[in-house]
Amino acid sequence: MPADLALVTDSTAYLPQQAVDRHEIAVVPLSVAVGDTVLAEGVEISPKDVAEALRGKQRVTTSRPSPEAFAAAYRAAAEAGAKGIVSVHISAELSGTAEAARLAAAEAPVPVRVVDSRLVGMALGYGVLAAAEAIEAGRELDEVVAAVTARTAVTSGFFYVDTLEHLRRGGRIGAARALLGSALAVKPLLHLDGGRIEPLEKVRTASRAIARLEEIAVEQAGERVVDIAVHHLAAEERAEPLAERLRGRIPGLCDLYVSEVGAVIGAHVGPGLLAVVVSPR
Repeated sequence: MPADLALVTDSTAYLPQQAVDRHEIAVVPLSVAVGDTVLAEGVEISPKDVAEALRGKQRVTTSRPSPEAFAAAYRAAAEAGAKGIVSVHISAELSGTAEAARLAAAEAPVPVRVVDSRLVGMALGYGVLAAAEAIEAGRELDEVVAAVTARTAVTSGFFYVDTLEHLRRGGRIGAARALLGSALAVKPLLHLDGGRIEPLEKVRTASRAIARLEEIAVEQAGERVVDIAVHHLAAEERAEPLAERLRGRIPGLCDLYVSEVGAVIGAHVGPGLLAVVVSPR
């Protein structure tokens, strides 16, 4: 990546490590607390760790990075020669991460554009990759921000969870609270809408929910050229077959990633998560 612009994101983008390395993306980790132990996502705690903690009924909470963590990332980029920085983050409706980035940006030694993606996971990640491509094409700072905004505006995320209980405990379900009570007995499909996690449909069984998730992804892709990510938590046996079916059903499919979500999102959705991100190019 050219040295005049740098790119920063946070650990909830769940980008493939090879993409992080290739595009020289700085990733600032969020924190996960298991009991009284606070750990950095992607550095000190794995998805497997958080799934085991949740199954063991341990208290798991998450927190944003400190403004100081972003300040350090911005200083490092400036010291490496960057004349500007684009910093792309998890939805402000779900985390205070973008706010912490803005606080640091106000004191940064070079101009920093903080972008609230209003997304999470590879839905956010595709926005980051759009920024990387724009930077490598020699775009100016505001043009890079525009590329991020254009990509995230057309990117959708849909997901299935075995239970709403983890989202309820973490206060992350917004209007999906209406599904509580009797809905805890069904298998909910949710989506990202306006930066929030909102209810989409209610399905009676896990198998029907996963089949419906597949249909939604196919419908969303249509005939467009798209990238797709399939996320899961402790559910590889569901994710891999779903990815294979999508490969066969979406004619305009370019890149397809299959990955386990990290500890921060895992703490709020619980084991069994299955998600599909559809991102038109």
